[in-house]
Amino acid sequence: MTDHSQYPGEPETGPTSGPDAPAGSLVDDLSSLIEDGQTYVAAELAYQKTRLSFVTAQGKAGAVLLLGALAMVHLALIALVVGLVFALSSVLGPFGATAAVTLGLLLIAALLAAAGGKRMRAVSSAFDKGKP
Repeated sequence: MTDHSQYPGEPETGPTSGPDAPAGSLVDDLSSLIEDGQTYVAAELAYQKTRLSFVTAQGKAGAVLLLGALAMVHLALIALVVGLVFALSSVLGPFGATAAVTLGLLLIAALLAAAGGKRMRAVSSAFDKGKP
């Protein structure tokens, strides 16, 4: 009879497997598990650092671009106001056009402030403990 455990690919039988296995294999497995865990943590930290730097760079660039867009809208509104003054100056004269545009803008500002105040009072009353 031939011993089949010596053929390649055949499972080994004997003192290295089963209940009589040496205790060193468990220690080796735990050591390997700890090393794999440390490798995973290091890789995850490197990934998160890269991700954070990407988000930070994109966030800064996005904020700068949005501020630039806001500045352009502001300049466009200034141009609109100046254009209104020029357009109305032929009808109302330069001082009348300036007064009309200024009063119109103050009226819009008052309406916006009243609407904003109403919203802020609603928020404030939501946190007021004395009222239902």
